[in-house]
Amino acid sequence: MVRTVHTADVVPQVWMVRPGVVTAFDAAEGAGWLVDSVDGTRWWFHCTRIADGSRQVANGATGSFRVTTGPTGLEATDVLPRPVATD
Repeated sequence: MVRTVHTADVVPQVWMVRPGVVTAFDAAEGAGWLVDSVDGTRWWFHCTRIADGSRQVANGATGSFRVTTGPTGLEATDVLPRPVATD
């Protein structure tokens, strides 16, 4: 089950690096969603929060992230995707 976190929710250990999977990214909007691989929490992120400086990420990419307070509430930051494996 996927849940979306709202600012009023209590989020433990937000400073820790978390593993996750990008579930949606819209290049036109420059924003996307990823799901925490540990607890299933769904986090929003903006393309400026991608750690390697790129401005887009592939859907299905796995990687790591942190959670911080952004201009609209809690959001994923330091998003560091690993390339999606291709056969």
